[in-house]
Amino acid sequence: MSQPKLYSPRIEKTKAPGLVSKRKKWTNATVGITVILLYLWSSIHTNSSLFQFNEEFFSNVGRMISQMWPPQMAYAPVVWPKLAETIHMAVIATSLASILCIPLCLLSAQNIVKSRWVYNGVKTFLNILRTIPELILAVLFVGLFGIGVFSGILALFIFSLGILAKLMSETIEGIDAHQLEAVEASGGNRLQVIWYAVIPQILPQFASFSLYVFEINVRASIILGFVGAGGVGLLIQQQINFLNYPAAMAVVMIVFIVVLIIDFISNRLREAFL
Repeated sequence: MSQPKLYSPRIEKTKAPGLVSKRKKWTNATVGITVILLYLWSSIHTNSSLFQFNEEFFSNVGRMISQMWPPQMAYAPVVWPKLAETIHMAVIATSLASILCIPLCLLSAQNIVKSRWVYNGVKTFLNILRTIPELILAVLFVGLFGIGVFSGILALFIFSLGILAKLMSETIEGIDAHQLEAVEASGGNRLQVIWYAVIPQILPQFASFSLYVFEINVRASIILGFVGAGGVGLLIQQQINFLNYPAAMAVVMIVFIVVLIIDFISNRLREAFL
């Protein structure tokens, strides 16, 4: 009669806590030394370092503030139309990008598109859009269409489209796959899967990302004005060129307050959506 086999638990080999801690310390030390060496190497080749914040720098800052202060707030009535123009640019560019990014983000999500050719092609196209800075786009469109708001809107639109499509495609790839499989198992086609399983999961993130891109566009549209793409940035550039620093300071202060208000409202809306 055979004897029953005794159960012997499997003993797993584990690393000593001291060895793991020592290896982690060496890894952290190596990363820290590498970062310091890269900083020193970059500082030498760019001839720049934190030591440039010396006494001369602070004296220049004081002289600049004395030239700009007090701000010429009587110039405010001229600022409002250009500031409204800047906000309109951001609204139009963000709205168009939010609409057109929907098919692009779906075509660049691996769990939605089964064709590798389509997926890689759309991904490459989006990478190209994000590669070109909005300032370069503005310079290009100003050369093509002339100085004005239209050039700035086109630059912000392409810039926003690349960001939104990238963020939303990654969001779609991270959604719950069981809902997609449930709709497919019930006989739903690809459009029904997108409508009933994908959109309900990504809608809060879509609204949040759109508001985030709108905030970026409000700031970016101010910079685009310096190259002739319209908005309040063109007004700041004109006052600086005329050496009217108090008026430029008034424009900057008004823009700063308006941007803070827009950020506050946008944050509250994102909290409501999420």
